[in-house]
Amino acid sequence: MAKTVGELNVVEGALKHNLPYLALGSGRPLVFLRWFTPDHANPTGWMRKAEIKMLAPLAEHFRVYAVNRAPGMPAGTTMADIAAQHADALNAEFGEPVDVAGVSSGGSVALQLAADHPEVVRKLVVISSGYRLEPNVRKAQLAYGEAAAAGRRGLHHAAAVVVKSPVLARLTAAAVWLIDPLARPKDPATTLAFIRAEDGFDLTGRLADVTAPTLVIGGDQDAAYPVTNLRHTADGVPNGRLIVYPKTGHAGATKHPRLAPDVTEFLTAAV
Repeated sequence: MAKTVGELNVVEGALKHNLPYLALGSGRPLVFLRWFTPDHANPTGWMRKAEIKMLAPLAEHFRVYAVNRAPGMPAGTTMADIAAQHADALNAEFGEPVDVAGVSSGGSVALQLAADHPEVVRKLVVISSGYRLEPNVRKAQLAYGEAAAAGRRGLHHAAAVVVKSPVLARLTAAAVWLIDPLARPKDPATTLAFIRAEDGFDLTGRLADVTAPTLVIGGDQDAAYPVTNLRHTADGVPNGRLIVYPKTGHAGATKHPRLAPDVTEFLTAAV
């Protein structure tokens, strides 16, 4: 299904294993693995518009495929399972190594994919993500997932991992607590299955398996992925480099004016 947004022709579909995607732009494929989302689906409404706006500068140079995890994820799924599913889907769709960019939870999937299935990834970009979750992030995500699965409010647990200032985190938690009933996952069992899979994600000792040239990008004010995590990730990859944006938080990296130019320069440079 194709819809025109501005001058962009946005195509909606699903890869093998029912991985939902939005595709836009033209050029060499760039697979963009989405951040944590309550539902394993393409975004709608203002979230869809925000994603397209963020990807539009990259779509000037690449055919961007914004991909989410598969719906109906069973309990007990591991990150290795998710990576294998993505590798099979990308092989089926493209038949050759492709550039992969992952943001936040999508970065976890991208790193696992590159470590387990290096033949699939040409170059790798990891944004606001790293080689493992910090303890505070694991705790907050699990609290949210278990609350959602039980039908309780849980969105407020995420505030402390997206806002670094304690005062702003408390204000944000209060605000999202109020809107929680409007933003609950349609399939909380799938949401919890992914959270538990990412809870076990840890590439400590395995970063050398990521053979693709890798660019790690993050902000120095990221409450979820401190610079120490970003640097360890970039340093552990044999051909890794790091860019840290000053005065930038977890979500701010995707909105930074340098993001698209930095990613484009890295992906188009000679291997």
